[in-house]
Amino acid sequence: MQFDKNAVIGFVLLGLMFIGFFYFTRQGQLDIERERKHTQDSIAALQPKVDSNLHKQEAAQREIREKVADAGQFPAEGTEKTTMLENDVLKITFSNKGGQPTLVELKGYKSVDSQDVKLVEGNFDKITYAINTASNKAIQVSDLYFDGGEVLKNADGSQSIVYQLRDSTGRAVVHRFTVKQDQYMIDWDVEIDGVNSLLTQNSINLIWQNELRQHEKSMETEKRETQIGFWIKDDYDYFTLGRSYDHQFESPVKWLSLKQKFFNTTLIAKNSFNSGSITCTETHDSTGLITAATGNLKINLPADNKAVIPFQVYYGPNDYKILKSYDLGMQNVINLGQGIYAFVKYINKWLVMPVFDFFTKFFGSYGIVIALLTIFIRLLTSPLVYTSYLSGAKMKALRPELDQLKAKLKGDQQAYAMEQMKVFRSAGVNPLGGCIPALLQIPIFFSLYSFFNAAIELRGQSFLWADDLSSYDSILTFGFNIPFYGNHISLFTLLATVTSLLISIYSMAQTPTQDNPMMKYMPYIFPVMLLGIFNSLPSALTWYYTVSNVITLILQYIIQNFIINHDKILAQLELNKKKPKTKSKWQERMEQMQETQKKLQQMKGKQGK
Repeated sequence: MQFDKNAVIGFVLLGLMFIGFFYFTRQGQLDIERERKHTQDSIAALQPKVDSNLHKQEAAQREIREKVADAGQFPAEGTEKTTMLENDVLKITFSNKGGQPTLVELKGYKSVDSQDVKLVEGNFDKITYAINTASNKAIQVSDLYFDGGEVLKNADGSQSIVYQLRDSTGRAVVHRFTVKQDQYMIDWDVEIDGVNSLLTQNSINLIWQNELRQHEKSMETEKRETQIGFWIKDDYDYFTLGRSYDHQFESPVKWLSLKQKFFNTTLIAKNSFNSGSITCTETHDSTGLITAATGNLKINLPADNKAVIPFQVYYGPNDYKILKSYDLGMQNVINLGQGIYAFVKYINKWLVMPVFDFFTKFFGSYGIVIALLTIFIRLLTSPLVYTSYLSGAKMKALRPELDQLKAKLKGDQQAYAMEQMKVFRSAGVNPLGGCIPALLQIPIFFSLYSFFNAAIELRGQSFLWADDLSSYDSILTFGFNIPFYGNHISLFTLLATVTSLLISIYSMAQTPTQDNPMMKYMPYIFPVMLLGIFNSLPSALTWYYTVSNVITLILQYIIQNFIINHDKILAQLELNKKKPKTKSKWQERMEQMQETQKKLQQMKGKQGK
């Protein structure tokens, strides 16, 4: 059989064309199938979101319908309109929805995000109360749209804004806010016409919600310094936030304050709240929120059908002078000494703050003011320091005699302690003479710790390498946290630690050697502990401690080398030994205890044999 060459080639090409046709057709079908599947998958993925959004929309519409039904003749639907009032220190945005502030900014203070500090912000923050609109129907005023909102300028330079709700029966609710010049305190009057029908049992049940947000560099410090304060029974009380917290007020409360490290929001009832409660919910650092607080506060009104309930709201700094000027005890929210250290607040009020304010009148640098304050305090305590060093010099003069005594008794600690006390008594030396003056200075340190933590004057003030004396200084940030130390290196803390070590080394050289290893090395352990304790404290405090340590080193050198006459002290000690001795009751008890302990040890030794 003969094959036509051209026919064969033709059949082959035809076959390749069919194969190509089917291949590309199939590929197209596969691409279409994949695209269709992708589209179906996308639709399937979006479907839950669509359903969820539809569900939310339906829920929102249902909620609006319910509010409209509950509102009766009062408007639960409308257009929100905002109006801003401001003075030299505050900027407040009011809304006709709820007739209340929705944004409060402090002009003179910046938050951690470099924007103005905001004390009211977001949907959670509100002040509201329920009114009865019809039989078995009530609604919160924060859900209603008020009329009005015009700004009125008063004769004293203040500005007022008035919102009102009215129905056909003549019932009315009026909110009148007044912002005064250069004041952080605003007046808020609630006027109600129709108390008997609008309020249940002639009581207004106020709900105050406020989220406390981070404004300082350290969230940990913010949480530690955040407190709820209140004026109850003509006295101030508070509690520090830990986790979630609930507190009931069984007695009338004049005001309730949400206090942060340097700012507070305080709600004041001029006629006092009769009772109430506050709840704080736990938040997490990543949210930037410290806590969310909800106060439920009740005021009982007279039987009249008309009532004016006067309130005030403070949005501002924890400035002692400003808060004290209102004569409401609000300055107590500033932690100048609380708890077991409450006594140090008097040192701050009567000593530290007046001296600090005096130096600020003459010096613009707060670093220099702190250094001068340190010098003043050291001069004030110099008699105690001298007494301490004098006692140390006496102990040093007795060291040769004590060393001989130690060598003679060869490790008998009980006998050595007894003989040592005899030497001290014979020479007229009090072994605690160096400790007591140092202990008397501890309250001053605690008062300064409280003061530098609370002084808003130091906020944002720079000195040397520290950009904010109210917070820690940092010359290096690690990006990770070292347990018991932190995530940064504070140079002021390093300087305070080094100078403390030098003081310990110098002091140990002036006192008799210690046989107890723990007592021997304790003076060196404590300064090292300062690294972890002071590293996150305000740089104002670590700068104070550094200056104080330098002054201590200078005083030690001058007193030991130029003021204290060691030969004269030695001669006086020898003269004391020749004088007849009388034992105090304390010395007699000590000797009796030592004798008893010695006999017990001897009995144990005999039993062991």
